[in-house]
Amino acid sequence: MSSTSRAPSVRFEHLTKIYSGRSDHPTVAVQDVTLSITAGSLTVLVGSSGSGKTTLLRSVNRMVTPTSGRVLIDDHDVSELDAVKLRRTIGYVMQESGLLPHKRVIDNIAIVPRLNGATKASARERALELMTVVGLDQRLATRFPAELSGGQQQRVGVARALAANPRLMLMDEPFGAVDPIVRSDLQRELRQLQDQLGITILFVTHDIAEALALGDQIVVLAERGRIAQQGTGAELIAQPADEFVADFLGLGAGRDLHLQDSDGTQLVMDADGRPIGRLSGHRR
Repeated sequence: MSSTSRAPSVRFEHLTKIYSGRSDHPTVAVQDVTLSITAGSLTVLVGSSGSGKTTLLRSVNRMVTPTSGRVLIDDHDVSELDAVKLRRTIGYVMQESGLLPHKRVIDNIAIVPRLNGATKASARERALELMTVVGLDQRLATRFPAELSGGQQQRVGVARALAANPRLMLMDEPFGAVDPIVRSDLQRELRQLQDQLGITILFVTHDIAEALALGDQIVVLAERGRIAQQGTGAELIAQPADEFVADFLGLGAGRDLHLQDSDGTQLVMDADGRPIGRLSGHRR
């Protein structure tokens, strides 16, 4: 993948991943998945356990090797790229933040710039800048991860992912372990960051409300990565593709959801007129 200031597109072409395991019954994680991710978008892969969403995500930075098919970043087959160099150009955030417990906040954030050849001073300067970008008080720079709240740890994780100026970021259920109030704050801040930076973000969640709040595009996955529906949140609510999607959205059993505009924000309302979520305000 060439170094560029432009956000890249991502494409999965007939991707299959089979885990052989120790038995005679191999596990098919994803089967023949073809999917395009628009450059500069925040695309959410949403599905229950076993839908293959994390397998797809981790195949982008070569943490998972497909059994067949390929992943393209701006038409470059990732299997032909150096795996280590590739990962250093892609931001990656996971649920438990993945911070090194023995390193202070500033050094956790500065890891990738240092690996890429930056001096210790410039890497730390970049780390302090990013702490401000993600809403962290710079006075936390000398603390260890165990001395931070869950929300603070996740912000450090996002800052570290941004430290190498990536144009592509992968996020694997990054806010799943924090309380609902902090989670809502982090979601809002992520949308603001994505709008500001214009990078491509591929985000995995099992929570449809989170998908609706974040996604420019939402991809609902069924078993083995089957794409049940792809579209905006408004499109999914207005016209679910089938019963599976309707049930996943909470539209089953006669439940009626509709959208209502409130000061420029589209709220998801139930049949009794109660807000149960909101749609991302950034549509592409």
